[in-house]
Amino acid sequence: MIDQVPTLAQLVKQLQQIPYLASKNVYRVAHYFLMLDQARVQQLCKIIIDAKMQVIACQTCFVWKEKERTCPFCDSKRRDITVICVVETWQELMAIEKTGGYQGLYHILGGAICPLNGIGPENLTIDPLIKRINESVREIILATNQTPEGEATASYIASKLKDRSLKISCLARGIPVGSTLEYMDRVTVFKALSERRPF
Repeated sequence: MIDQVPTLAQLVKQLQQIPYLASKNVYRVAHYFLMLDQARVQQLCKIIIDAKMQVIACQTCFVWKEKERTCPFCDSKRRDITVICVVETWQELMAIEKTGGYQGLYHILGGAICPLNGIGPENLTIDPLIKRINESVREIILATNQTPEGEATASYIASKLKDRSLKISCLARGIPVGSTLEYMDRVTVFKALSERRPF
């Protein structure tokens, strides 16, 4: 039936390419867009285009930031520059920020080492992490997800830092193995962060 409405079929096809959008919701989302009034559709499209044009990754910590502004973490006078929390993605950073219990800096890797998917250390921001660690940094928190890929990534980073005189810690095991920070409640994330242990 949908093939008889080519423009709608194209919309559904594009929606199906969006990661994390469950296939059973694609038709609901398409229906939602079609029911929006023209002004709201144009506003949404403009916001998406503006975000794509104006939001870039910080070249130090790789968190999203406005192109014309300084990084809200690296350039903040209120953050503890002696601690860097290493996370896989921006979503994990947000999960930690929601706890309100961490005031250090961050470093976003852009994923985890996964040879099966063709992702090696060179595909992540591990080298920039190593380069940004100077004498003022006293602790690195490896807050990668407790999945085989996350654990392998943390181990790789720890091996690269073994000759440095700094504390390397990881989140406490309050986070269930195989889970991701993005879906944890803030109390669990806060406890795991505050009860971190040596790596």
